Amino acid sequence: MNYQDEFRDRALVQGYAQRIARLVEGRTDVMTFMEVCGTHTMSIYQYGLRSLLPPQVRLISGPGCPVCVTPNEYLDRAVALCRLPGVIVATFGDMVRVPGSSSSLQEERAMGADVRIVYSPLDAVALAAANPDRKVVFLGVGFETTAPAIGGSILAARKQGLANYFVLAAHKTMPIPMRVLANDPELGIDGYLCPAHVSTIIGADAYRFLPEEFGIPCVVTGFEPVDVMQGVEMLVRQVVEGKPRVEIQYSRVATWEGNRKALDVLAQVFTPFDAPWRGIGIIPGSGLRIADAYAAFDAEREIAVEVEETKEHQGCLCGEILKGKVTPFDCPLFANACTPESPVGACMVSSEGTCAAAYKYGQ
Repeated sequence: MNYQDEFRDRALVQGYAQRIARLVEGRTDVMTFMEVCGTHTMSIYQYGLRSLLPPQVRLISGPGCPVCVTPNEYLDRAVALCRLPGVIVATFGDMVRVPGSSSSLQEERAMGADVRIVYSPLDAVALAAANPDRKVVFLGVGFETTAPAIGGSILAARKQGLANYFVLAAHKTMPIPMRVLANDPELGIDGYLCPAHVSTIIGADAYRFLPEEFGIPCVVTGFEPVDVMQGVEMLVRQVVEGKPRVEIQYSRVATWEGNRKALDVLAQVFTPFDAPWRGIGIIPGSGLRIADAYAAFDAEREIAVEVEETKEHQGCLCGEILKGKVTPFDCPLFANACTPESPVGACMVSSEGTCAAAYKYGQ
């Protein structure tokens, strides 16, 4: 199908909605499916896909936005680093406006800090090469999708002999929190729409433990409305048949084994550690920190800095929203004290955040 047309074809989307309705006709139970990808969340809100589903099918949003799950302490450290003389902080644009405990990178830049938006980790390496008398710190945030490129930037910096390039790493991996949420009886997840981009790296085999240990169906799903509706139909069919398994809807890109070259970079440059997730807490083995062999590029280990005491924003429900336990509309700050122009929580700041999607597109 053509990307711009057929994958957004209204008739095809409605056809899937009708098939889903027929599959659950006569059932009184509710199937709860969680998407764990911020781009899925945005697509579901943008195209009003929830409104097309029968009452027996419920979609909830999980911790799929990398910026949103990054805890305040990380932002506080990034702010502290950018205040140091001789330091350039380089980052993707969506991190600039995220509020830490008392400031943001955008506010610090307005006060004179050297904070630069880059479009690739290699841009940050080039920045280090062009400024040999300064330390360049790249903010390494993201899931398995972005971590290989950031690992590649460290390999590139080593190859160039750069001693002034550093990464403040906060990478996270996706399957492990899915296990944690699958164990939460309050959520009662009946199926996962597995992330597309992450799955192109780790492969669909990474989710086999979910049907085998928890009886939870999984479908690796693309981002367009036809993709999402087909993914939901595949999940519903698995539940109706009582045969949970892993399936790939996004077969035009995702494979069972993933991207071996990217996985090799991850294994070489990073090592698993117990990562803190905003709203969820520390999840053992769910993060990627820079391996000892590349410690010279680790900003946390190589650049001493005093970080302020981390504080959470009063009343912000980002944590509960990221676990799928409440919606943005349940948050007392949503669309009042917290808006895209003046965000309080990370879910409102990021373009992939659930609150940002709900604010922009409504129910």
